[in-house]
Amino acid sequence: MLDQTEVFYHLLEGNHLLFFAYSISASKVLYVNDVYERMFPPAQRASINEDLPWLLSCLPGEDQQYALSCLAQLARGEMHDELLLRLQSQPNAPLRWLCMRAHRAEASDGQVLLCGTVQDVTVAEEYTRNADKFMAKKNTTLEILAHDLAGPFNMMQQMATFFQEKTQPLHDPQLEKMVQVMQDTCRDSVNLIREFVDSEFAESANVQLKRVRVDLAASLRQVMDTYQQAERLVAKRFTFNSTGSEVYVELDHNKFMQVMNNLLSNAIKFTREGGHIAVTLEQHPTHVLVTVADDGIGIPEKLQPVLFDRFTKARRPGLRGEKTTGLGMSIIQSLVRLHNGSIWFESQENVGTSFFIRLPL
Repeated sequence: MLDQTEVFYHLLEGNHLLFFAYSISASKVLYVNDVYERMFPPAQRASINEDLPWLLSCLPGEDQQYALSCLAQLARGEMHDELLLRLQSQPNAPLRWLCMRAHRAEASDGQVLLCGTVQDVTVAEEYTRNADKFMAKKNTTLEILAHDLAGPFNMMQQMATFFQEKTQPLHDPQLEKMVQVMQDTCRDSVNLIREFVDSEFAESANVQLKRVRVDLAASLRQVMDTYQQAERLVAKRFTFNSTGSEVYVELDHNKFMQVMNNLLSNAIKFTREGGHIAVTLEQHPTHVLVTVADDGIGIPEKLQPVLFDRFTKARRPGLRGEKTTGLGMSIIQSLVRLHNGSIWFESQENVGTSFFIRLPL
């Protein structure tokens, strides 16, 4: 009859996951299964302890610091979520994504252990990140189209109002009905466009966050590139600046990009043609600071205290008559808080508005 040790041996050796046991007390790997040799050829598991410095060097510089920090937390008994790392075993080899799950344990002889698994998730991670990238681009494009399409409808509605005033003396019921149809169609079309864009954002606050380590600088650069390509359509100028070419933050990529798109959408609504909208990303030792600034009409001082209220009294139509529900800023604040961050603003009428988002590292 097989004993438990032999059963577990066959389970571990025949698995597609890399299983390991590391002694924190002795600073060495006590066990690793044969997947190690398939995952890191031509390495041999007999030399795993000699390979540790090499394995660490295969991580990009910022991932090395991140990995050591997370492992230190685990060693202290502070549980950490899945540890997702990039790895490049050879200079010209493609980047791979590894997912490590580990926990702290204590052996019968008193040794403190770190036990867990490592899995190659490159295919799934590349798929997810490409999906996130195109989702962010889709949301940005929708915001741009919403403003671009709503503009002509608002103009036609104003023209219909002008026609109504001029044709009233004619007392022509058929003409009055046609003008009324023009007004109603334009108003309903603008509302439909805005509701279509807002509905997806409104659902975001009710969905649990899926936080991963993201290069926020690259994500914001991509979003702003899309807005810059559409400058002619929205008649605004967009700029982006970052203190670092790569700035890594743990966040829900889709939700945070929706926050950014909503802030940019509000900036577009309340900035005159030819105005400037700037996004800035600053990295600090313990946090990052994202700023969305415009030189628009600003927020009246009496409305500022209630701006983040749900169904706020601060809601007002945009410069082109864009509809607002009063929910946007409340949802933005909720999503930022779910990221353990904070949001505030500074505004002056006819000078502009700046929103600041502080996210912990």
